[in-house]
Amino acid sequence: MTLSSLSLTQPTSPQEDFDTHKVRTLIAEYPGIDPKRVTDEAHFSDEFGMDRYDRLELMILIEDAFTGLDFTDDDADQIEVVGDLIRHIEGNNDRRGRKLTRLT
Repeated sequence: MTLSSLSLTQPTSPQEDFDTHKVRTLIAEYPGIDPKRVTDEAHFSDEFGMDRYDRLELMILIEDAFTGLDFTDDDADQIEVVGDLIRHIEGNNDRRGRKLTRLT
């Protein structure tokens, strides 16, 4: 899968507030799966068939959707389940002093 093959609707400007629903939607749209499968326990490789490079591309899409969010290559190697990704984003926003908006 490549970035050019995605049919995601990108916001015109990055969002300031963290929104778990938005993250879960981006995750589901990337491999084209049912959003109900995007649970905290879901493994990117096992359940979604995503390799390291797919996870990197997904994280780039998520960085583009949320202002000030950064992932490193090490993050991509360590984040294996959806819950880890969401906790990483929450921690990133907490360190920046943002108010988190949680929609589940």
